[in-house]
Amino acid sequence: MLRTRLWVGTLLALGAAGVLVGDTLLARDGFVYFPCLLAFLLLAGVLGSRELVRLFPVATRPSEPLVVCGVLLAILANWYPAIRLQFSPAPASPWALLVVVFVGVLLGAFLLEMRRYSGVPGVAVPRLALTVLAVAYLGLLPCFFAQIRWLSPDAVTSAVMLALVVFVPKCNDIGAFFTGTFLGKHKMTPILSPKKTWEGFAGGMLTGAAVAVGLSFAAPVFRHGPAEAFAFGLAVGLAGVLGDLAESLVKRDCRTKDASKSIPGFGGVLDVVDSVLFAAPVAYLWLSWT
Repeated sequence: MLRTRLWVGTLLALGAAGVLVGDTLLARDGFVYFPCLLAFLLLAGVLGSRELVRLFPVATRPSEPLVVCGVLLAILANWYPAIRLQFSPAPASPWALLVVVFVGVLLGAFLLEMRRYSGVPGVAVPRLALTVLAVAYLGLLPCFFAQIRWLSPDAVTSAVMLALVVFVPKCNDIGAFFTGTFLGKHKMTPILSPKKTWEGFAGGMLTGAAVAVGLSFAAPVFRHGPAEAFAFGLAVGLAGVLGDLAESLVKRDCRTKDASKSIPGFGGVLDVVDSVLFAAPVAYLWLSWT
């Protein structure tokens, strides 16, 4: 199992790096649409949405096509300002369009439940709530990740910013795994995630912070140098841990261990991106305010 996780994890890391490098090279030639990132987010959105919907009990399971459509539209909304700039100099924000998408999904869910309502109580409202949850979780949270690409006019700097969002929480996971394996004694969350320990948590936080400091030398991301990078690593690493626990909560409540078996050694797409989903908003707020 460990060997599988290592080689699959290496391939995933290389794939993430390839997305960032590919878009950076294209941006140098004036192609500011970042198609590699768009393709990655759309693919992850489709696969993750299907996994999440299929975790829910059949009786209260929301419409898979509606959830997938809502997630894809939310992701595509992030590219609207970049496309509009090619035709008009007027600035545009994706957040207003995201509100429209989210409201459209909510109204669509209500219309769908009205059509399919059979008089059986206790299923329509949970389906509505789960539709909103799924689109917010896999449609809105990734938008913060996408928007980091446009925080800096320099493609290399924005690529390093995205690398921080990916590799800080994932290296936090790796550090927590090895520290917890060899030193872990005190259970951190015995019900949600029985294998997590406080020793692993501490090791992971330090690993994530160290990775943030290392990546900070690749581009001028932080005004206050390594000290700010270290603090950023702790904040984003903590958000990643909470993201991992949030997905564990969903899986435990749905009585399953992994979101799927699509990625050997890891489970499913949700099991890979869970920490990044929570890390992205924290990183976006930090990087846009500093």
